[in-house]
Amino acid sequence: METQLALDMYMTAGVGVSALLLGLLFTRAVPFLKRFCIPAPVSGGLLVSLLTLAAHSFFQIDFSFDGTVKDLCMLLFFTSVGFQSDFKVLKKGGKPLLVMIGLVTLLIVVQNILSVGMAKALRLSPLIGMAAGSIPMSGGHGTAGGFAPVLASMGLRGADSITLAAATFGLVAGSLVGGPLGELLVRRRRLASESRATDPYKEIEAVPGSASSRDYSVAACQLILAMALGTAVSRLLALTGITFPTYFGALVSAALIRNIFPRKEGGKDYICEGQIVAIGNICLSLFLGMAMSTLKLWELSGLMLPLLAILLAQTLLIVLYASFVAFPALGKDYDAAVLVSGLCGFGLGATPNAMANMTAVCYKYHYSVKPFIIVPIIGAMFVDIINTGVITLFLNLI
Repeated sequence: METQLALDMYMTAGVGVSALLLGLLFTRAVPFLKRFCIPAPVSGGLLVSLLTLAAHSFFQIDFSFDGTVKDLCMLLFFTSVGFQSDFKVLKKGGKPLLVMIGLVTLLIVVQNILSVGMAKALRLSPLIGMAAGSIPMSGGHGTAGGFAPVLASMGLRGADSITLAAATFGLVAGSLVGGPLGELLVRRRRLASESRATDPYKEIEAVPGSASSRDYSVAACQLILAMALGTAVSRLLALTGITFPTYFGALVSAALIRNIFPRKEGGKDYICEGQIVAIGNICLSLFLGMAMSTLKLWELSGLMLPLLAILLAQTLLIVLYASFVAFPALGKDYDAAVLVSGLCGFGLGATPNAMANMTAVCYKYHYSVKPFIIVPIIGAMFVDIINTGVITLFLNLI
């Protein structure tokens, strides 16, 4: 008989913090994790999810987690990203942004060609190929849940289980390959030297000297204000009939505030950007720790071998695509290597995974501004729209 254990938002947050602390300990103790830029919340979160898998498999204990704190951390993080979106910097990075949009579009198309092609070669329904294509890969759990009823209505039995299991696989794979690939490109091409600073993000501190508690209090108030304004923006955007990620309104509001009060060279900056970035990084780590810890890895046990083969091929595809197509197209420099690690994150999982991959690479070397502006914008504004259009096209063609 299966036992249900429901964890409230405080206990779920505690699990996420435990995963993060375990990951930090592992990163210090296991040189492999640090060398290949495996994000600490990923390594710790996977251990916790393996423990819940063991509890489910051997003791029939099924855990359910409250996602309230996790969602709040995600919203805080993307709001902090908005405060870094200086339009002057973004204008300078306009070309990489356009190139990245083109690369993402091509990746989504190729993901579906690969998965549908393999499904037909393995004498499976092309709908299974779609269930392992860009729907769960570039789309993640949200798109997987949204398109599962569509696939079911077209005749795919167990569409929800297949797409969600594939999305879980992608989330893990994207977190494991992005950091190592970015690190490998930086190291082999000698694009940057390893940082010996205790905090590679120090260079973006907006307030000189040591930060006071007042600075962090102001930063927290600015984040909350932007989130509150973001709620109104999200409601206005909902009137367009277009579905945007929940964090998009807050990201836009924070970006507008940042540019209404631009950075002043040598003068007072009214936005506590350095402290906002620090709070955002903490929230990202906590979010990813909770997200990875609450994965139901036993869902992967239902994947049949042909479907698993397609998913492994998708992982190999994005590694090759990122290395030999995206990296050269983006300029073969340090920014390109960081962007490539992010591409692996949201090409197989979700935007927070992309940000965590890039953060892990930057912690080892140094902070890179453009990737942390470009990737959230693509993840918020373009990936879901492009993916939905491509998926709809393929569903009408097969």
